[in-house]
Amino acid sequence: MTAPTLPGRTRRGTELTLLVFATTLATVGYAAVGIAKTGTLPSGTLGYGLGLGALYGLAHLAVRRFAPYADPLILPCVALLNGLGIVLVRRLDLAAADSARQAGKLAPRADAPLQLMWTTIGVGLFVAVLVVIRDHTRLSRYAYTAAATGLVLLLLPAVPGVGATINGARLWIRVGPITLQPSELAKILLMVFFASFLVSKRDVLSLASRRVWGLDLPRARDLGPVLLAWAASIAVLVRENDLGSSLLFFGIFVVMLYIATERTSWLLIGLGLFAGSSFVAYRLFGHVRSRVDTWLDPFADPSGQGYQLVQGLFGMGTGGIFGTGLGEGAPNTVPFAKTDFILAAIGEELGLVGVMAVLMLFALIVERGLRTALTCRDSFGKLLAGGLSFALALQVFVIVGGVTGLIPLTGVTLPWLSYGGSSVVSNYVLIALLLRISDAARRPAPAPVSPAAARATLQDAQTTVVRR
Repeated sequence: MTAPTLPGRTRRGTELTLLVFATTLATVGYAAVGIAKTGTLPSGTLGYGLGLGALYGLAHLAVRRFAPYADPLILPCVALLNGLGIVLVRRLDLAAADSARQAGKLAPRADAPLQLMWTTIGVGLFVAVLVVIRDHTRLSRYAYTAAATGLVLLLLPAVPGVGATINGARLWIRVGPITLQPSELAKILLMVFFASFLVSKRDVLSLASRRVWGLDLPRARDLGPVLLAWAASIAVLVRENDLGSSLLFFGIFVVMLYIATERTSWLLIGLGLFAGSSFVAYRLFGHVRSRVDTWLDPFADPSGQGYQLVQGLFGMGTGGIFGTGLGEGAPNTVPFAKTDFILAAIGEELGLVGVMAVLMLFALIVERGLRTALTCRDSFGKLLAGGLSFALALQVFVIVGGVTGLIPLTGVTLPWLSYGGSSVVSNYVLIALLLRISDAARRPAPAPVSPAAARATLQDAQTTVVRR
């Protein structure tokens, strides 16, 4: 059963209208920040709006040309999140410059222009993926190449002399003055491998050895893949001190395994391994213990270990329902507000309404991605679309849950909103792959050829051969 599709012209018009709306909102936000800080309209407002419009227009043209049946709502949601993210980073740049001037120091480097540069690169790769990858099923041919490349990228920061430790986590590599986080791209490559591997091994992994309490347990010899993924996530935790990436990779694999086999037992096994390893990590690793203790009681040390979480909670509490207004709060009092705690800045200046709007945008992207997975006609596309959608959902849950105190803070970025080039670029690649699968899923199936038409075609071909 295929998803209902809009006529081509209507679909293009819907996406274009929503992109114009997203660009307008981002431009208004840019102007609001400048007016709040200086009382006048910023001189770069028009240029910012035109620049964003040009980037999103290019992405729209690429989608309509190379993926005309793709979902028309995903790209506008991404555009609005990305535009808002640049506005928030600029707002925090201005706050940092004010604080430096009050302290008699030089203003730090502004990050908003860099974020806009990374957005440009991300849109360029978005277009390149749509142009180069015309059939997503061909990616399965390079599954093991993708796995090898992904593992190399994942472990590259642990290599002495190559990796860089920032804020206690060894996730980055330095390329001249630029720091990159290769695990963001590794995440996508490993999902391509997971999808291809699970499609080929699905029948074996679905076999049950015994039934216990209504659950079909897998055979012991089939536990190898999940144990290997578990061991790899533990290696990331040990070598790179990164709880967030470890949780993200293992969670993606377990969910894709469940989608492939439809066995609830795999989810329970994955949860059991995660719970056990979490307890061991809490007992053995100081940085994990510190984060859990801070989560349990951030006010036990409000000026030390709990300072970041406490300031973030105070900021969101200050924002209330409707927020203080863009440029009217003090989100810069939260350490690393541009990266880990960008949600606290949203909660303070846009209030609960702004936070819920952002979460609804993410929920809409994930929902459309899961709908793509349900309607895709091939198993590889189903698994890959499901994995891409769940990866985005899990990343949002992990960082939002950490900032709001629901779960221990892990330090991953909030897609398209947090400052960070690797995150912006890799998530544009993720969306391009999702739109490519969406185009295939929503494309009308070829009309069946009637027996009479088939016989007529065969007779015409035979006649042509005889005449020659």
